[in-house]
Formats: sequence, C-alpha cells, structure tokens
Amino acid sequence: MSQWSQVQQLEIKFLEQVDQFYDDNFPMEIRHLLAQWIESQDWEAAANNEAMAMILLQNLIIQVDEQLDRVSQEKNLLLIHNLKRVRKLLQGKYHGNPMHIAVIISNCLREERRILAAASMPVQGPLEKSLQNSVVSERQRNVEHKVSAIKNSAQMTDQDVKYLEDLQEEFDFRYKTIQSLEQNDKNSALIKQEMLALQAMLNTLDYKRKEVLSKIGRVIHEIDMLVSNMLTEELLDWKRRQQIACIGGPLHGGLDQLQNCFTLLAESLFQVRRQLEKLDELLTRLTYDGDPIPVQRPQLLEKVNFLLYNLFRNSFVVERQPCMPTHPQRPMVLKTLIQFTVKLRLLIKLPELNYQIRVKATIDNNRRFVLCGTHVKAMNMDESANGSLSVEFRHLQPKEMKTSSGSKGNEGPHMVTEELHSISFETQVCLYGLTINLETSSLPVVMISNVSQLPNAWASIIWYNLSTNDPQNLSFFNNPPAATLSQLLEVLSWQFSSYVGRGLNSEQLNMLAEKLMGQQVSYSDYQLSWAKFCKEHLPGKSFTFWIWLEAILDLIKKHILPLWIDGYVMGFVSKEKERILLKDKTPGTFLLRFSESNLGGITFTWVDQLENGDVTFHSVEPYNKGRLSALPFADILRDYKVIMADNVPENPLKYLYPDIPKDKAFGKHYSCQPNEVSKPSDGGGKGYVPSVFIPVSKILNDSTEPHSPSDLLPMSPSVYAVLREHLSPTAIETAVSCKLPRP
Repeated sequence: MSQWSQVQQLEIKFLEQVDQFYDDNFPMEIRHLLAQWIESQDWEAAANNEAMAMILLQNLIIQVDEQLDRVSQEKNLLLIHNLKRVRKLLQGKYHGNPMHIAVIISNCLREERRILAAASMPVQGPLEKSLQNSVVSERQRNVEHKVSAIKNSAQMTDQDVKYLEDLQEEFDFRYKTIQSLEQNDKNSALIKQEMLALQAMLNTLDYKRKEVLSKIGRVIHEIDMLVSNMLTEELLDWKRRQQIACIGGPLHGGLDQLQNCFTLLAESLFQVRRQLEKLDELLTRLTYDGDPIPVQRPQLLEKVNFLLYNLFRNSFVVERQPCMPTHPQRPMVLKTLIQFTVKLRLLIKLPELNYQIRVKATIDNNRRFVLCGTHVKAMNMDESANGSLSVEFRHLQPKEMKTSSGSKGNEGPHMVTEELHSISFETQVCLYGLTINLETSSLPVVMISNVSQLPNAWASIIWYNLSTNDPQNLSFFNNPPAATLSQLLEVLSWQFSSYVGRGLNSEQLNMLAEKLMGQQVSYSDYQLSWAKFCKEHLPGKSFTFWIWLEAILDLIKKHILPLWIDGYVMGFVSKEKERILLKDKTPGTFLLRFSESNLGGITFTWVDQLENGDVTFHSVEPYNKGRLSALPFADILRDYKVIMADNVPENPLKYLYPDIPKDKAFGKHYSCQPNEVSKPSDGGGKGYVPSVFIPVSKILNDSTEPHSPSDLLPMSPSVYAVLREHLSPTAIETAVSCKLPRP
C-alpha cells in the first residue's frame, strides 16, 4: 500500500493535519494524481543537489503533462483547469530554484510519515502535544490581529499628521495676512476679529499637535508591548519547533506568518518615524510657548529607533540549520572538508534591502576550525520561491587547524562527538539614516573527521535539542542533564518515521524502554542519563544502546525498507515475548525481529509442533547487511528450507504473525516468482542457466535450533525441482551438509 493510500485512510483529525501543509506551493491534486511516482523519487537528495532537483522538476512537469492529456480525453474541465494552473506554477515558480520544490515535497512526505506514525500511537507524545498547544495557536491569532490593528492605527495617524500640516498652512496664511493688514490699521475691528480667530486656530493647532503626539505614543507603546511579550514568545516558540523538527519531529511552519508580522511592524515604525520627521519640519516653521513637539518628539524618536534596532536584531534568523547534502536527515553534524548548506532569512522584508545586505559566515572563536569556501554573500528576494529576503550558503567547508605541535586537535571519538561548535553570521543594515549591526548563530553543531563518528555525533545532537531550548550552550556536555524517558522514546520513534518511513508503536517502544531501564516499570517520569543512552555498553554486550539502534536504522534503510514500511517487521520484541506471541499459533507461524546480540541483524522465529504435541520454537542466526547484500530478505523468506533428519527439505515459514499467509505479505517484494523455470538462454551470451542462492538449515533430532543459514547453495529453481524429483531425501541431505571447498 502506498504512503498516500495509508494517509487517505486516517481519521479526520489526522487528515486535517495533512490538509494544513498542502497549499499552492505544492497542491494536493498533484500529490494525489502522482502518488506512486512521487514516492519513488529521492526528494531528500534532490533538496541538496541542484542538478538532480532540476531533473526531478522536469520529470514532474512531464508527469503533469501526461495527466493533463489523460483528463483532456475524459473532458474533466475542473481538473484540466487545475492541472494547467499547477503546470504554470511549476515552470514559473521553481525553474530558477528547483531545489525549493524538492525541499517542499520532501518535507510533505516526511510530515505524512510522522502523522502516520502518530496515528498508530495510542496517545500523542508529550513533545508533540506541547508543540500543538491550543494556547499557542490562540496567541498566534492574537499577534496577527494586533499587528493588523497597529498598522491601521499608524495609517490613521498619517491622516492626522496631514490634517495638522494643512491646519498649520492655513494658520501661516492667515498670520501673514494679518501682518499685512496691521501695517495699515492696527486698531481696526477687523484686525481684532482676525487676531481672535488666529488665537483660536493656534489653540486648535496646539491641541492637534498634542493629539498627534499622543496617538504616535500609543502606537509606539502598542508595538513595544507586542514585541516584548507576544511576538518574542512566538519567535522563541518557532525556534523551539525548529529544534524539534531537526531531530525528526513535526515540521516547524509559521516563519512566513512571523515574517509578515515583523515586516508590518517595521513598516509601521518607519511610518511613525516619518511622522515624527514631519512634525520636526512643522516645528521649524512654527513654534510657541508650551509647544509639545520639542519636548516629546526626541523621546518618541529615540524609542522608535530603539524598537527598530530590536526588531531587526530579532528578525535575523537561521531558516535552515547547517546540513551536509550527503546526510540530509542528520543536520548539525558536519564533517571536515565536506560541504554543507545553511540558509538565513531576514524577517523584515523591505524592497529597499534587496541585494543590500552582505552576510559573513564564521565559526566559533576557539581557532580550532575555520570555514573554507564562499563565506560572504548578499541577501536577496530572488533565490527563494516565496520571495523572502534570504541567503543560502551552499559551499562552506569546515577545516580543522593544526595545533602548535603540528597535529590536529582530535581527542578521541567521545570527546569529538560531545564537543559543540557554532556557526555565526553577521551583517549590517543601513536604511533611512539608521545603521544596525546584526548577528545570529546556528544551533550547536558537532564536527567529525570520520564518517564512523556520525552515529555518536547524531546522538549528541538529539540529546542537546531534546533537553534544552538554549540555542547557544556550547558547554552543555560538561554536565549533560538527564532526559525524560517518555520524551526520548517519542524522539526515537521520530528517527524511524523520518528516516525509514514508519514510526514505532507502543509495544515496540515498551521493548526499547525495558532495554534502557533493565526492568519493566512505568516510564512516564523515568529519567535517563546521557551515559546510559550513548556511552555505557548494554549488559553483556560490546556496544551501547544507541549504536545498536543506529545499526538497525541502517539495516532497515538499506535492506528491508519496503517490508518495514508495510508494517510486516515486528522488529523490537524480546525472545520471551516472542515465544508468548507464537506458542498458541498455527505451526509455521513466524515473526521477524531484530537481533539483540548482533549489530544490524534481523532474524525470524517460527513455531512448530512435535509428534508428542509439545510446542517448539526455531530461530535462525541473524542475517546481517553482508548476507542481505547478496540475497534480498523477501527472497530468503520465500526460499528458506529446513532439513529435519531424514525428511525432504521444506520451507517451515507459512504464516506471518498473527495469521497472514507468507506470500500474501511478501509476494510483491519477491525478486521473481518461485515457480519460474530458468532456461539456458536466460543466462546471457554464454547460455548458462542463472543460479540463485537458496538458504538451507539443518535441524538435528537433538536440536531445536537450525544451523547457521549462511550455507547458501548456488542452485537454480529448476535444478532444485529436478533434485527433488530424482534424488532421495538422504542424498539431498548429504549434498546440503557437505562443505564446498574454498576457491
């Protein structure tokens, strides 16, 4: 079943979440019509590879054209209209930046997987629940409402300033008129009447000046309160959501809404600044005793400038954290001399700033690493599909400096992967007479010099971003805090949903909890130490819990991904629980689980019944990536044979737990049909019959465990069928049990 088909079967509350991240950037019609094709492409890799992204974009347009031809024949007018609109969108919006559509589609697929994983959970995880707090959503709506109200107030004050300017011009005219009349007759009744009218006008002018200054003061106060309280909280929440998204959590939307708020507030402040400048201009033409402008204007202008400084400083954010294109799902882990990408955005989007802001990237000040490549670039509105004012560094490389002794400062794998660094960015904004220096930094990154350090480095990134919302605590691992086990398990499920397309259910998480705690207790408030997660070996093993789990992720990704996505790999189940599940099942029922004693191993166990009615269980030696590289796991399950003493070899695997016929579960993943008979011509130019590996185990009368499944016999299906017809079981057993000489 395709991922999109699974999505369509979700409950309405989950479908509403899906609806939120499909918009005009990537319409849902295309996701629906091209579901299988979209899911078969590597959008994650394309998101960091421009050439690959361009090819995928072109192929996507071709797929849309094919759908357009089909619906044109069906005369579906509405769908024809929508597909033409989508085609125009794809060609116009993403042609200059194809990686952006790759990022969008990759994020949508990932978010679908996360929602599917969440739907399989009995309750929503604590971290995700906190990110979807209804109070937060209400605050977002309040911020947008207040920003709109502030913008309207600033525009209304513009009209008041214009009225004040007109009133003062009328006052100037009448004042000059009276001055010309005074030269003729200073004591005339007309002069006295005009002087009274002029005084009344001056009183009105004074009142309007005070009123305008009061309104400007209220706008400034409203902006100050909004920025200091609600908007700052919104920005901090977005940064926290970004942290969680970086370690596999829900996508961190909302940056466009924040940009809209920041931009409108900046425009309002600049509008107020112009109003104060206009008041200063009016002051130079007219002042009087008790004039409020020279008293209040300097204070108001100082406050406006202060708010602009703060607004600009807060608006300079890292939109996409540092990430190597080779490992898109492991952000903030950087390998020396390997390029990484990072994207920044200025949330104040003003046309006057396009190509006017040059950003410089540096690494933290310990002088151990330097950045090579293009580290100074201008922000612009042309590279982003949504027109944001941003800059993306795509060719930065960290380089490790030699120490005074001539060696590099490598202090062992644990020290390296627990040492945090920061990529810093600085720029300067010069606008309307203001000069504002801006600085921001990435979340802490871990530098590695060898890809073998990647698993432990990623564990450090997970632990940091799970445990703290401090964006710059580079000494965090000097004394790392414990983590709540319930939150950690939620994050571990995210590793599976984001990396291999299917999260963990409650039973699987319970098994991991027992493995971490060593006993079965409630883990809702259990605190787990960093050492127990990533540094201390599991009891009786030569590896840590995290290395064991990372090896399983790698195994799934490279060798059994379709089976895992279909939900046919139980995976995380102990031997004891395995036997409880199988003991009452039909003989031949089996399940698939990950090895607890071998790194990156998967095994299967089936239940059998002896002649006396006793139940027995058989487990094969785990298959690792070496064996699975030679033979697909689905084919192993199809062709696996067991020889029991004097019996003919047969496949003991009949039903996948609980009662799914084996071929029904795995048939679509077989590399060929088991009854296909190979012909000499099938082998190529030399006319050989193609050979296949058939895994065979032998179970002796005094043993319940089969021999190692590593005895793979090169044999075609047709040859094996002939053997069964013409050779006795004893002869087959003898042939199978013989060890072939090494070449």
